[in-house]
Amino acid sequence: MTAGAGAPEAGITPRSGPTGTTLWSRPAVRIAGGFVVPLALVVAWQIASSSGLVPSYLLPAPATVLSAGIEMAQSGELWLHIAISVQRVILGFALGSIVGIGAAALVGLTRIGDVLLSPSLAALRAIPSLALVPLLLLWMGIGEDSKVTLIAIGAFFPVYTTVSGALRHVDTRLVEMGRSFSLRGWELFRLVQLPSVVPPLVSGLRLAMAQAWLFLVAAELIAASMGLGFLLIYSQQTGRVDRIILTIIVLALLGAVSNAILTLVEKRLLRRWT
Repeated sequence: MTAGAGAPEAGITPRSGPTGTTLWSRPAVRIAGGFVVPLALVVAWQIASSSGLVPSYLLPAPATVLSAGIEMAQSGELWLHIAISVQRVILGFALGSIVGIGAAALVGLTRIGDVLLSPSLAALRAIPSLALVPLLLLWMGIGEDSKVTLIAIGAFFPVYTTVSGALRHVDTRLVEMGRSFSLRGWELFRLVQLPSVVPPLVSGLRLAMAQAWLFLVAAELIAASMGLGFLLIYSQQTGRVDRIILTIIVLALLGAVSNAILTLVEKRLLRRWT
């Protein structure tokens, strides 16, 4: 054996430390790294606005947007818009996800459900969200029901699509083992089939949450007197570009927070069911 037999080859740097974790997988590095791109965008934004590269009436400086946020927060207006929009998203997301999981179970686990429901749901999925707004307003009015329903429709399809596809490929040995313990119907689905598709389920929930925020803005842009979507269109009508940018930033932050919450949910589910 040569003297250097146990050392890494020349020019190759080990990617992991003694614990087997890479530098980029460390929580502190991931958190710090997540701020790099936003900070770079803020710096570029400041340079563009302060240098006159972009007129201030089109792109106010970050300090101007921050001042608008502080003003709205102190008056309580911003928190009211946020609270109303978050409530709508939570209700629509929960409703759409529950119905989506139910429909996915029917389509993914039963042949009759696949034959009867798949073509119709595929056709409904192709309908643009804005095309549903006039019908929902006619049926449900301009109250909360129409907005929550539109958000639920947006959340439904990502969950339905990912979970139904995953359920079609559940390991048959797991199902047979569950049946050997006298599990049938709902109990078999809850204890065996659903836990086996946790990663696709959480992926579908993440997509559903993103869709819920998109559909929220669509609903509030058309028929609302409060909420972040309403704040966007009202700020556009009054020429408050600073408030438009502020609202976009708030929506991005809320989306990031909701995605982080679903990430924690995924970790807990994986620890419990895998």
